[in-house]
Amino acid sequence: MAKETIGVLVMAYGTPDKPEDILPYYTDIRRGRVPSDEQLAELTGRYAAIGGGSRLNEISRAQAANLGRVLNEGSADVVYRVYQANRHWAPWISDVVKQMAEDGIERAVAIVLAPQGSKMSSGAYFDRVDAANADLPVPINFSYVFNWHLEPAYIEAEAEKVAEALAKFPERSREQLAVMFTCHSLPERILTWQDPYPEHLREIGEAVAGRLGLKNVHYGYQSAGRTPEPWLGPDVRDAVAALAEAGEKAVLVCSVGFISDHLEVLYDLDIEMREAARELGVHFERMAMLNDSPLLAEAMAAAVRKALDGGEVA
Repeated sequence: MAKETIGVLVMAYGTPDKPEDILPYYTDIRRGRVPSDEQLAELTGRYAAIGGGSRLNEISRAQAANLGRVLNEGSADVVYRVYQANRHWAPWISDVVKQMAEDGIERAVAIVLAPQGSKMSSGAYFDRVDAANADLPVPINFSYVFNWHLEPAYIEAEAEKVAEALAKFPERSREQLAVMFTCHSLPERILTWQDPYPEHLREIGEAVAGRLGLKNVHYGYQSAGRTPEPWLGPDVRDAVAALAEAGEKAVLVCSVGFISDHLEVLYDLDIEMREAARELGVHFERMAMLNDSPLLAEAMAAAVRKALDGGEVA
């Protein structure tokens, strides 16, 4: 009997591949509104500061490939065909969904390369899948992984990275070290929807802290958009400043809302946050991203299997 083929759509934010791509990329993020020359120059400068570009697309493809290997290695009666797509850059979600249909995919799972779930984050990706799927002559039967932030392998992977980062501080200070868990900020209006996003951040932090025995735990948000409406806080820079004012001399930032090295980590934390901490006299370190961690692939594979079985994803 032939094995069933199930598609797996792995989605990421996307990033420009080269400097001349920054303008159309930025315009897409702004929903078709072309940025001012000043705005474009600032974003271009940020990419230049991290070496000219981000490896996010490359890392996302590798994460998708790793997921495919784990799924297929543990499958006796199903072949998983993995596709990678981006929300704001090629390969576009709409194009990849169409390709999946042309390849004969009838059943699929969609998962976002971010552990937390929110109507405004993972939900926005799924809206694009739905729109593309609605245009197909025969829609694909999609299951969605809204969040996977408490998958045991994910928590284990994050705990390993946090433990590695703790080693950068004197051993005598680690037990009481200020450890801050962060994720990308979202507009505050999500709170009016009883959106689980902030709760997911806290659940990640509590799970990792419990695993490592961390006692001085804090939470913050980073990389808020530049719009008039309020965004979730405290911003990581404000939170670190408050810790410094309270007498903390060192802080470890664990950006668990991200799983890849990209602009919001390499610039917002490694450059902006590090400089702000230096001015405050605070020893700042950040946790390394998961990137190609085998445990990350195991966590997402578990979430995909649960989604297919109709079970609840952690």
